[in-house]
Amino acid sequence: MEQFLNYKILQIGSYTLLVYHLVGLTVVTLATTFVLWVLKKSIYSSNRLNEGKKYAFYQVLKYILIVIAVALGLQLMGINVTVFVAGSAAILVGLGLGVQNLFNDFISGIIILLDSTVKVGDVIEVNGVVGKVMHIELRTTTVMTRDDTYIILPNSYITGNQLSNWTHEHVTSRFEITVRVDYHSDIDLVMELLRQAAREHPKVKQKPEPFIRLIHYGDFFMDFMLLFWSDEVFRIENIKSEIRIAIWRKFKAHGITIPFPQHTLHFAHPVHVVQK
Repeated sequence: MEQFLNYKILQIGSYTLLVYHLVGLTVVTLATTFVLWVLKKSIYSSNRLNEGKKYAFYQVLKYILIVIAVALGLQLMGINVTVFVAGSAAILVGLGLGVQNLFNDFISGIIILLDSTVKVGDVIEVNGVVGKVMHIELRTTTVMTRDDTYIILPNSYITGNQLSNWTHEHVTSRFEITVRVDYHSDIDLVMELLRQAAREHPKVKQKPEPFIRLIHYGDFFMDFMLLFWSDEVFRIENIKSEIRIAIWRKFKAHGITIPFPQHTLHFAHPVHVVQK
C-alpha cells in the first residue's frame, strides 16, 4: 500500500506528483463538500434567522471554508503555500493594479453579505431599476426585474450608488393611487368608493386601513389620493392596476365622471359671417 501511495505520476524539475497527493486532494474535496452540505442543512433549518440572513451566513462560511480547503489542498499536493504567496507578491501587486474593479466587486460582495443591508428576497431600486434580489455572489448580485428579466449587477455598483431597499426592515410598504374627478362629484361618495376599492382587494392590508386625501383643486377637477399598505411589494404595479379598474367600475356605477380638459376661447371682437 505504501509503495502504491508513493508511486510517481509526474515529475517536473524538483517537483514530484505522487499518488498520495491525489488521494489527499480527493479526501479534502469530499470532506469540504460534506461539511458544506452539513452547514447548509443546519443553517437553513434554523428558525432564528430569516431567509436573507441564512443565505448571507452560509455564503460567508462557504467562501472561508473554500479558501481553507484550497490552502490545505496545495499543502497536500506538496506545494508550500507560504513560499508560493511570497514569491508571487510582485505579480499579485501588478495584477491588483490591473483589476482594481474586480477586487472592488469582491470587497463589496463581502460587505453586502456581512452587513445584511441587502439580502436575498429584498426588493431594491438602484438608479430607477426595481428588482428582487435572487442571488448574492462574491462578485455579482443577480436581480429579477418586474418584467421577469434577470440583471447581473457588479457588487460595487450596488454599494457605490444610492439604493432604496423597500423591504429592509419589514415587507409591508405604503403605496398610493391618484384619481381625478370633476367638481360636480360628491366628495364623500368619491372617498368612500376609493376606500371600498382598496379594502376589497385581497392583497391590500386591512390594518393600517386605507385612507383618502384631497390633494389638489385644479381648473376643472379635484385630485384625490388613495393610500394603502400591501405585502406584495414586488408585484405592486399589478395590484395598482386591478384597484384602478375597480375604481373605474365603481365610479361608472355611481355616475362619477373623470373630467376631460376644457378650454374657453374669448374673442376680442364679434365674428361676422358674410353670406354671398
